Amino acid sequence: MTYAPEPVAHARPQHRLTLGVSIVGAGASARAWNWPGTKWNRFAHWEYYKRSAEIARSGVLDAIFVSDHPALQRDAGRGPSHLFDPIVLFSAIAGAVLDIGFVLTASTSYNSPYNLARRLASLDTISGGRLIFNAVANFNPDIAANFGADGLPDREQRYRKADEFLQVVKELWLSWDAPEGLAPDGPLWDETTARAINHHGEFFDVRGPLNVPIGPQGHPVISQAGASPQGIDFAGKHAEIVYAALLSKEAAFQFKGQLESAARAHGRAPDSIRLFPGASVFVGDTHEEALRRHEVFSGVDSEEGLIASFLRQQRAASPGFPEHIDPDKPLRPEWFVPREGQQRPIGFTKALCDLVELEGPTTRQIIRRTGAAGGHRLVAGTPREVAGALIDWWAAGAVSGFNVHLPLLHEDLERFVRQVVPILQAEGVFPKEYDAPTIRGRFGLPDPRTALGAVPAPAADRGRLTTAAATSSPPSPERP
Repeated sequence: MTYAPEPVAHARPQHRLTLGVSIVGAGASARAWNWPGTKWNRFAHWEYYKRSAEIARSGVLDAIFVSDHPALQRDAGRGPSHLFDPIVLFSAIAGAVLDIGFVLTASTSYNSPYNLARRLASLDTISGGRLIFNAVANFNPDIAANFGADGLPDREQRYRKADEFLQVVKELWLSWDAPEGLAPDGPLWDETTARAINHHGEFFDVRGPLNVPIGPQGHPVISQAGASPQGIDFAGKHAEIVYAALLSKEAAFQFKGQLESAARAHGRAPDSIRLFPGASVFVGDTHEEALRRHEVFSGVDSEEGLIASFLRQQRAASPGFPEHIDPDKPLRPEWFVPREGQQRPIGFTKALCDLVELEGPTTRQIIRRTGAAGGHRLVAGTPREVAGALIDWWAAGAVSGFNVHLPLLHEDLERFVRQVVPILQAEGVFPKEYDAPTIRGRFGLPDPRTALGAVPAPAADRGRLTTAAATSSPPSPERP
């Protein structure tokens, strides 16, 4: 089903800015793994990820993000991005680093609902409610090949299975009320407190209940990243946070409207989803230095190199992309329309298409709005310019926050925490200390136990906006 965007009021949000950071591999740049002065194989050492979490916590960032592909990537020219199982990795981090949340990616295509529900509920309880489950319907044939000989199902089937998977997991997470208070006179539980779900569907048969009690935030927060019609419908039904590739503010408003329409169609409140797009951040002492860093970490040494790289990769991705393009003439949106059956995620292709359709940029302009391959929004500049660009979208009400991608870890994470976060805090839009123990509290999300009519959402755990955030004006954003 395709959802038309609803009109969105451009009003200042009632909840503070939220921030996460990706700690995938050695950094977002393909050149990060063997960058001079770094330990080339740090991506294979647990201490490296622990240190990433410690730096993020020092900046009061809400969560660290790890995507996951259970297959060794074919490109051996860059450091591998997905070594450790995120559940194992975050279990270790949870015990070593306080407060920081985890955006944990796991497959709905190649997992058992009961086993995954149990592992995630255990980690969420042990960590005190710091878990976000990023549900992924895997699209890579290399992953499918590691789980059987049937090949990769089509997108429609993948999302049908994901939908049923989430139904089962959510029911299991709320199936056993946590023991509280004095010891009972009779049995520890009965059929009213430990409820069998008795699910019988197309893909799964699960009796339940789960043998892990309801956790500190009800159940882990659910996130999703698909931008196809199936992905938007799935988000409207299940997602609480949506991770997305968005390159223009107007496209963010349109996508937000589609999510709200999808939520409404599934009987949910239209404001029950937090939009949390990616932002590729390059910080420099000057604006020009930030742009040079963008070029160098993209594997080129000039703006012309960025243009050539962008055009080369677009031609490889789309057979109909023109061979010769004037870099100073407007691009045409039909060159970027997502193709049925493409392996590359629809979201990245659609982000480029939306930007070209809405703003008509030239190639020279578009390479300063996104990475060379066409990825997340590029935010490049001085610390104040970066802070202003992040606040701009949030203050307009287009997004709830950002998942930040940095070219080089740990250097750029330390710089972001040291130079950008204090500006956000000084402007009153980001806290100086953790304002809620759970992820639900930080994102202002409701406790799912309230739907059971039994357990109210803890008042102390609701995210709150500071007085400064409600009254301050953001620094003037400068578009990089």
